Amino acid sequence: MDLQFLGTSAGVPTRMRNVSATAVIEPIGNRWYLVDCGEGTQHQLLRTSLSMRDLRAIFITHVHGDHCFGLPGLLASAAMSGRTAPLDVILPDALCDWVRLSLAASDSFLPFELSLLPVEGLTDWDSETLRVSTVQLSHRVPSVGYVFTELNPEPRLDVARLDAEGIPRGPLWGDLAKGLSVDLGGQRLEARDYLLASRPSRRVIVCGDNDNPTLLADVAQGADVLVHEATFTQPILERNGNSFGHSTAAAVAQFAERAKVRNLVLTHFSARYQNDPRRSPCIDDVRDEALAHYTGQLTLAQDLQRYHLGRDGCLLPAS
Repeated sequence: MDLQFLGTSAGVPTRMRNVSATAVIEPIGNRWYLVDCGEGTQHQLLRTSLSMRDLRAIFITHVHGDHCFGLPGLLASAAMSGRTAPLDVILPDALCDWVRLSLAASDSFLPFELSLLPVEGLTDWDSETLRVSTVQLSHRVPSVGYVFTELNPEPRLDVARLDAEGIPRGPLWGDLAKGLSVDLGGQRLEARDYLLASRPSRRVIVCGDNDNPTLLADVAQGADVLVHEATFTQPILERNGNSFGHSTAAAVAQFAERAKVRNLVLTHFSARYQNDPRRSPCIDDVRDEALAHYTGQLTLAQDLQRYHLGRDGCLLPAS
């Protein structure tokens, strides 16, 4: 899987960073998933190779505007781009009527079926290649993280089962190997029932705002990638005297080290952190604080940068 960050700023955009949005991209093909949709996300997409026609689903972590204000505009633009495939949007129930009203009040017609699915009732959401589940986080409002787990990665045919059920070799096997469902004597055979994974499934967690990383303990142990906000560094938090429902780089890094997370990606940085090392506070302060507690592969997310999770388990900028 790849990750591409469309917005990495907290609360408000800066000249270098837009507000929250993260693309999770399937390892094969062009299909992708969007986690959060802050204002300006559709404009950020124009600077990537991602297409609205290949978007499989949208997942919103919580109701704050820097995570959802871009949603009505993005849906309207998807319609104008010619999208016709159905689209699922998993989001807090409190946002469902807001989305419907925004589209209705702006006379926005969608030529595709839009399913608004309240996250409060979600157990798992599945595509053909990924299962998405949730983990409850701690913020000023209800907030969740989304856990993306591969289904049957790099699948191969379950030859033993095919032979045992007397399914004849030939074109049917070829279609099943491609992930296509087939008919045999009036019986529908689902490809997923005849495919086996060739390697362990990878697990990527993309979190909403959260001031208590330990809530991820059950799902993050040994995760391939954890994407978590690091709005502040500890000195800034101590100076403010209030976390406002957010985490520090130190707190997230300490948790990721204990959970043996292979790749930690920090994002959602306060606008006070400058890129210029001559100015204080600097984004390097976030990196230094995290590295003091975490020995895995650390990444500070950058807007529009795409990162590739390689076969060696290391997340690195895509070339």
